[in-house]
Amino acid sequence: MFSSISDLESALLSCDQCKLCQENNHGPTSYNGSACSPLAIIGEGPGGVEDEYGVPLVGPSGQLLDKALWSVGVTRDKAYTSNVIKCRPNKNRTPTVEEGEFCASLWLDKEIAIIQPKVIIALGSVALKYLLAPTARITKDRGHWFTTKYNIPAIATYHPAYLLRLTGKDLVKAKWEVYYDMKAAVEKCQELAPGNDLKSETIPNLLELYNERKISRLSKNSL
Repeated sequence: MFSSISDLESALLSCDQCKLCQENNHGPTSYNGSACSPLAIIGEGPGGVEDEYGVPLVGPSGQLLDKALWSVGVTRDKAYTSNVIKCRPNKNRTPTVEEGEFCASLWLDKEIAIIQPKVIIALGSVALKYLLAPTARITKDRGHWFTTKYNIPAIATYHPAYLLRLTGKDLVKAKWEVYYDMKAAVEKCQELAPGNDLKSETIPNLLELYNERKISRLSKNSL
């Protein structure tokens, strides 16, 4: 067992234990935000921007997530964000349940054991299937509380990448559903961990914050 999240991250970033690290990406991505936060946000896997920057949800999906969280009183520097899958699948394909289980059993389980959040938001189908059950469906189980195997309460909502594909009334409806799901998560955090500040004065610029990591990853992989 790792003694700290920084020790885990060092090992994670050199992981080569499955074929995903060979699928035309820049290697494993890590986490961002505060490891002391009572709120953990668990997504699916890195996209192209996340693969370059080495951290989850910093591209267009992440920027939409920032806006959604801001509306319920959360900024990403005050929450902990990670993914079930650490390496970007080729052409952004959806990871399989088996890939999610293998990767998360190696890394996400250990992350959660170290940070011990009070509440988890599961973003999208891959996260829901790992945290609840392989048969779970985001369209059916979204918005419902469940207890994870970590004995931590979790609520699932749509992944922001899904919202980016919607238009018109479907988009408006889904945005409101995400708002109420996230609002419920914040209220649960306030109940279980009162007094925790989840919001900074401004939304942090994660692309700027992790730009040096991006430069390092891209230069390393160009050698």
